Amino acid sequence: MYFRDTSQGYGIVSRLFHWVMAVAIFAMFALGVWMVKLDYYSPYYNAAPNLHRSVGILLLIALLVRWLWRITNIKPDPDGLSPLEQKASYAAHWGFYVLLLGLMVSGYLISTPDGQPIDVFGWFDVPSVIKMRGLESSAGYVHRVVAYVVIALAVVHTLAALKHHFVDKSKILSRMWSGPPRPAINPEEENH
Repeated sequence: MYFRDTSQGYGIVSRLFHWVMAVAIFAMFALGVWMVKLDYYSPYYNAAPNLHRSVGILLLIALLVRWLWRITNIKPDPDGLSPLEQKASYAAHWGFYVLLLGLMVSGYLISTPDGQPIDVFGWFDVPSVIKMRGLESSAGYVHRVVAYVVIALAVVHTLAALKHHFVDKSKILSRMWSGPPRPAINPEEENH
């Protein structure tokens, strides 16, 4: 198992970041859509937003670490992608980083304009840095729009990966799922 990325595929760290964040982002989207419909008398009225904020802060930290990991690792070969597909892939991946950062910062701004910190599962607090009445409304609008754009981009990204896997018979999806191929072992070397 490879820890770091290689020219042939993604190491375990990149793969874990990719899949855990993908599942978490879809789950956070579903939680966000559900929780805005809760009324004051729901037993989840406070618990759902607290969970959403806490996971959002952890995802922000993971996003920053993932970005640093990506820029310090080799990028796997494009595996038969056309120049246009390579540019689209590059734009989509960096688009995810920018959109997710915007999504998470706007979520932070929804929660902190009254000066109160965000309590992250009781482990630590993230302080408010901007105290501005009414900021939560504009930040909420940005958060909602960007969330839908992120999900739309994720759907396009998924469809492109499936197209490359099933139609083009490319290894792009499998190297994000199982990593770089294992080096072949020469039977003569194994006996020595």
